[in-house]
Amino acid sequence: MSSRIRLGVLPAAGAGVRAYPRTVHIPKVMLEIAGKPLLQRNLEILRDRVGVEEVVVIVGHLADQIRERLGDGSAFGVRVRYVDVGNPKMGLALGLHQAKELLDEPFVAILGDELYLDSNHADLFPLEEPWEAGCAVLRTEDPQLIRKNYSVRIEEGLVKDLEEKPVEVREPLLGCGTYAFRPSIFDAIERTPPNARSGRVELTDAILTLVREGKPVRALPLEGDYFNINSVEDQNLANYLVRSREFRDYRVSVVVPAWNEEGSIGYVVDDFAPHVHEVVVADNESTDRTAEIAREKGAKVFSKPLRGYGDALRHGMDQAEGDILVLVEADHSFRAKDLGKMLEFMKDADMVMGTRTTRQMVEQGTNMHGVVRWANVMVGKFIEALWWSQEPRFTDVGCTYRAIWRDVYERIRPHLVGIGPEFSPELMIEVLRAHRRVIEIPVSYYPRVAGDSKHSAGFFALAKTAGKMLRLIVRKRFLGR
Repeated sequence: MSSRIRLGVLPAAGAGVRAYPRTVHIPKVMLEIAGKPLLQRNLEILRDRVGVEEVVVIVGHLADQIRERLGDGSAFGVRVRYVDVGNPKMGLALGLHQAKELLDEPFVAILGDELYLDSNHADLFPLEEPWEAGCAVLRTEDPQLIRKNYSVRIEEGLVKDLEEKPVEVREPLLGCGTYAFRPSIFDAIERTPPNARSGRVELTDAILTLVREGKPVRALPLEGDYFNINSVEDQNLANYLVRSREFRDYRVSVVVPAWNEEGSIGYVVDDFAPHVHEVVVADNESTDRTAEIAREKGAKVFSKPLRGYGDALRHGMDQAEGDILVLVEADHSFRAKDLGKMLEFMKDADMVMGTRTTRQMVEQGTNMHGVVRWANVMVGKFIEALWWSQEPRFTDVGCTYRAIWRDVYERIRPHLVGIGPEFSPELMIEVLRAHRRVIEIPVSYYPRVAGDSKHSAGFFALAKTAGKMLRLIVRKRFLGR
């Protein structure tokens, strides 16, 4: 006989020091995987697969961000209550003990910093009676994963031994951060001495206390993929794997800012349209046939008075439908042949920047001559120095060819104010300020099919553009706006 568990717990108090520098500004449990925070993913598992109606969130480090995201839970279809432990260094077991008054019935706990993909949580609960606790166990051939978590030995479905971060791995069983507990776990925590290695009472040791007292602790055979997100590289790997799985389902929009580009816009649409969901042309009420030609070629054209390059790109991105937004010029100086590698890197980054500073990929006749090239390099290195903790690597601040995830763009959209060429470095800076990953890759750069550059055609235009960029960079860094 078993009964449904209606109560869930999300421990989310840790400071996540191993994920520095990102966790200086954001709780580790709020790190996003493919656009969704870890904590929210696990709340949805509790709601959808376990069937809980109420979730207790244990908070500590940067608790306000978690409260702001989850609120009272009404937006997620559950009731959410909070317990603030104050000192996140007390560890998981004592942090859980702080929530004792709210947990007077059986509950399921999922650690807030773990990622589960295609898991079978729906099959794990309710537990077969009798039970006092339950631990999710995943079979793995990678002993290093077990050394990072805890090992489990089982007999006939019951846990017989556990060890936190074992030095020697004897069983191919990885203990995961999904648990079921009765309120008796709190007495076990109180009876468990601090761990000799960590100096804290470990939850694994408290469960072992139950085991040694002969209480039934059930092993819950977990299926699917599991990731313990401890570091920035763990997050990057998880992002890559999740995005790779779903990549063919993502829509790609190419956004083109245009003003009087009738001589080239048709080539751009013809080049990119076969490879993407849509081509969006943000037309600044051109006085020639730019809009007409773009529509004839199958592009979506949005014409309105626009104040400049940045305003046009922002307008086009706002109108685009894609999950990935790719920006290019209307002069056909960038080609779809580089789109594939840019999208491949999008699996591993929040924004991919093109750079035109690789000489072998710059055709003769472009405006990327020595002065322009080195000006872009120097401004790029200036941004690197000002945002050094984010570890950016930039050699080209004026390259329009770039791709950004829509959810990242929407996150930074309120902070984008540049209306001219200064929008280009601003987009880079705001992604860094959002603590997202930017990767720069070389792209081919061709002479304009028609017309002249509006920002670098001549020394005075170049100097004016550089001045706008530098003023914006300094303002963003030192005034925060």
